[in-house]
Amino acid sequence: MIEVSYADGEVALTGTLHVPDSTPRAAVVVFPTIMNPTQSVSDKAADLAANGYLALVADFYGAVPASFDEARDMAMGIRATPETYRRRLRASLKALATRPEAAGLPIGAIGFCMGGQAVLELARDGAPLFAVVSFHGLLDTDAPAGSDAISARILVCHGDADPMVPRSQVMAFWEEMDAAGADWHFHSYAGVKHGFTNPAPNPNPATGYNASADRQSWAAMYALFDEVLGA
Repeated sequence: MIEVSYADGEVALTGTLHVPDSTPRAAVVVFPTIMNPTQSVSDKAADLAANGYLALVADFYGAVPASFDEARDMAMGIRATPETYRRRLRASLKALATRPEAAGLPIGAIGFCMGGQAVLELARDGAPLFAVVSFHGLLDTDAPAGSDAISARILVCHGDADPMVPRSQVMAFWEEMDAAGADWHFHSYAGVKHGFTNPAPNPNPATGYNASADRQSWAAMYALFDEVLGA
C-alpha cells in the first residue's frame, strides 16, 4: 500500500493506493462510508488489487471521526451544496488519475454507504468513468442529472429493507436515471438492510451484514467490469 497525499483547496487529504502485482487492467477510486476508511473498505480495495485493479481508497475529510456523531457533522460540511460535495469527490478522482501507475488506464469508482452516494454524484456530474458501483448508497440528490449528462455505466446494489433508502427514493432514482438517458442496473436484495457488505458489529438497527448480498453484489461488480472492459 502507498499513501497518497492530495488536497481539495486548503483541505489536506490522504488516500491509500493498493497496487496489483501484475499490470493493472483499470483503476478504481474506492469511496468509504461516512466513517471514512474502515477495515471493511480497505479489504475491498485489497481484493480489487488482487484481481488486477489499481485501487485508491479516498479520504472524505482529512481526518478520522471519533464517533458517528462527529462523522455526521463532517459529512454535513462537505455535503452542504452539490458543488462542494462534488468538488471533494473530483479531488479524489484526480488524485488517482494523475498517479503514474494509472497512466492510460480506464477509471471507475465504487463506494459504500455515503461512498455509494458519492459515486452516483460523480456520475451525475458527468465524470469520465467507465463504471460506477454503489453498495447500499443513498440515492437522493440535490442536483439531479441532466439529459445525456451521464456517461458511466451504473450499477446500484441495494438492500430492500434499508430504512435509509425507502422505495419512494428508489423509484425517484429510477425515474431520474431514465430521464437522464443513463445506462443503469439496479440489484435489490430482499430483507437486506443498510451496510450489508460490512461484517463488523454495528449497534445501529438500520444496518446489518448479509453474507449472501455481499457476495452477490461483489460478483456483480466484477461482472460489470468484465463486460465494459472485456473479459
